[in-house]
Amino acid sequence: MPLTLLFALLLILQAPLTLAGQCPDWGPEQAATETTQLRTTLARWDDHYHRQGVALVPDELYDQSRQRLAHLQQCFGLATTESPLASARGPVPHPVPHTGVDKLADHQAVVRWLAGKRGVWVQPKVDGVAVTLIYRQGRLVQLISRGDGVQGHDWSRHIPRLGAITRQLPQPVDLLLQGELYWRLDAHVQAQAGSANARGTVAGLLARKVLSDEQGNGIGLFVWDWPQGPEQQAERLAQLAQLGFPESQDYSVAIDTAEDAAHWRDHWYRTALPFASDGVILRQGSRPPAERWRARAPYWIAAWKYPYTQALAEVREVRFRIGRTGRITPVLQVLPVTLDDRQIAQVSLGSLARWQSLDIRPGDQVAVSLAGLTIPRLEQVVHRAVERQPVTAPQPGQYHAHSCWQADVGCEEQFSARLTWLSGKQGLALPRTGPGTWRRLVAAGLVTSMTDWLHLDAERLGQVAGISDATAAQLLGSFEQARSRPFAQWLRGLGTPIPAGLAVIGNWPDLVARTAAEWQALPGIGEKRGQQLVEFFTAHEVQAIATQLGMTGIDGFRVDSQSIGQ
Repeated sequence: MPLTLLFALLLILQAPLTLAGQCPDWGPEQAATETTQLRTTLARWDDHYHRQGVALVPDELYDQSRQRLAHLQQCFGLATTESPLASARGPVPHPVPHTGVDKLADHQAVVRWLAGKRGVWVQPKVDGVAVTLIYRQGRLVQLISRGDGVQGHDWSRHIPRLGAITRQLPQPVDLLLQGELYWRLDAHVQAQAGSANARGTVAGLLARKVLSDEQGNGIGLFVWDWPQGPEQQAERLAQLAQLGFPESQDYSVAIDTAEDAAHWRDHWYRTALPFASDGVILRQGSRPPAERWRARAPYWIAAWKYPYTQALAEVREVRFRIGRTGRITPVLQVLPVTLDDRQIAQVSLGSLARWQSLDIRPGDQVAVSLAGLTIPRLEQVVHRAVERQPVTAPQPGQYHAHSCWQADVGCEEQFSARLTWLSGKQGLALPRTGPGTWRRLVAAGLVTSMTDWLHLDAERLGQVAGISDATAAQLLGSFEQARSRPFAQWLRGLGTPIPAGLAVIGNWPDLVARTAAEWQALPGIGEKRGQQLVEFFTAHEVQAIATQLGMTGIDGFRVDSQSIGQ
């Protein structure tokens, strides 16, 4: 099987379920156009990284984009692309090829890989750049970049500046090693700090013609193989330590089970290390002779990467939530992806202005992460769909603090948000009255004003889809509780812009009669807030609500009431 085809198939097998399970509903022309653009983007990333040492995107987004390309090529029967390492090929042949490594998707894949294997070791997968090191009579004389695994570039010019790696062995021997040049870090915890662009830093430095002593001293070496060394891993590690490469032994552990592998994967993910790492490497202690190695992933080595901190997600729809005050919040509905064992199906953009600046459309591929390990957050737009689908957004100014006090056309969402706030913990604190309940009642036409719900009965509630007789009885009990709630709770529930903690004395007519200057005389109320309060109490829609509440007998809204808000 050709190397490029094998590489594509391996990527497909490793793809997350969100990528591997669904093919886009595209015609042949769109499939070709979208795939060509993705291939072009990847080629640009490859060129910047391999020729210039510049990583334009985080490694995990690159990997997922590669998976997506392989998936699309499979979906539409398109020709596979050449190896992503093609642009890295250099003029200098490796004496022993770099083999590459399979990536195991999950714990079960690790179990399958370990089946029948003995003498397996686990190491951190150091996040750097792969090299061949050649020693002659104990002196480091040549440094060859990985390139395409068969031929790389000569980086020997940097040897005099690499003061942190062993350049003179304690014995005058000839030696060929393969390893990772990494950026040296101080107590780096991958789970907290991520890769910190460590690989890109090293790649960028090595692409230069000249390094300073300071730059060279910042580069370390992790030897991960001695192709012509002792047959067993334990002996190789012991001899490497004697030759001046102790890290290989310090960070290698013999294991028996997938549980052992999972333990060390989690341990190195959360433990301070002197380098960035992006997973663990599993390798058999014994392997074939070096003359049989080829530039493809062999059976005796595999990688199990750490959980993604950013996931590539496809935008399915852009929705616009209208909040109680009229704030417009764009929300991206994405094809579900998993981060840290949490499934993400939507992510908020925070503001209409941000969506407008990013111009995100359905079909775009975006990077999402978890803020504080819980809240989905947009990191960046990674790929834009060639075919730009139209998205109709609300006009700025269409919604505001005094729009949608009723369920008019186009107002259903803001009106429902007002009801949710009214019945929520910041307002009347009515049990069993969440957003879903209000949406059902509004959709059924039973609640079209802020006070309709006070007059509902069991018969009409029981006619609403999704509301059982038992639920209807519970809702009626909650609605009845609202009638005895203090005036201050009603004010907060209606969204009165009174500062939290400020006790308001008087009833509704008293508050309506206050001027902006009188409001400003109260603690915590400035000129802007004073004007907002006058506008709120004198708004026609709010006055109508207060009248209805007064007629219903709610304390504080009746003309004869002398209630004091608490």
